[in-house]
Amino acid sequence: MNDAFAGLIQTAEPQSSALYLTETLVDISERPNFLARLSGDEYRQVRAVGREMKFGPQTEIFSQGERHDGIYVIESGDVRTYYLGPSGRELTLAYWTPGHFVGGPEVFGGGRHMWSATAMSDCRLLHLRGDHLQQLMTALPGLAAGLVEGLVFKGKCYSALLQMLGTRSVLQRLAQLLLTLCELDGREAAGEILIDRSLTHEELANMVGATRQWVTASIDRFQKQSLLKVIDRKFVILDRDRLERLAEC
Repeated sequence: MNDAFAGLIQTAEPQSSALYLTETLVDISERPNFLARLSGDEYRQVRAVGREMKFGPQTEIFSQGERHDGIYVIESGDVRTYYLGPSGRELTLAYWTPGHFVGGPEVFGGGRHMWSATAMSDCRLLHLRGDHLQQLMTALPGLAAGLVEGLVFKGKCYSALLQMLGTRSVLQRLAQLLLTLCELDGREAAGEILIDRSLTHEELANMVGATRQWVTASIDRFQKQSLLKVIDRKFVILDRDRLERLAEC
């Protein structure tokens, strides 16, 4: 295997966990890698029939309502999937990282996309057409197993989202999201936890099913209550215990 190809294998491994709204951190930390079961030769075979595509930040990958034409394997960068409601409001389903794929559930093509996907950073994706994917799954059992694992993980993701939206208040969802960010991206020092990921109030609102104005008011209230502070657009959690009680009440 040459050095360039080895680099592609390395960057196809998840560098951070996917992010979605959940009350169970066990599932979110699984970090399945769609391509992890493949050898170098098998991965080369997959890339030979796929098409490498590059997207800049905030570039649309596919849109809700468009026809399915296969899946997009994330080799580098971050991708947001979201549902656009009739009123124009967006609900973020998840932020996906390297090793995951987007474009389901009609992975073999046909039907229409039920949601949209947008690149959040410079992304390199491998597009696999549905008919090519079917052929590869027959020839490569590891790829077939990885696809099933990926679909199972996505099923858990969307089930967790529905449970949170249906059983928790908006305030509880915001508190739980901050706790999830603590677990995934938190760096603790002197009793405080810096969340090393920048999310705007609008991005938080789209994840918890609220308006940007409501999130801004809630963050201001959290600061006055000494639950958190904001430094360079990043949250620092000051009292995790109280935040946990808020998420549970």
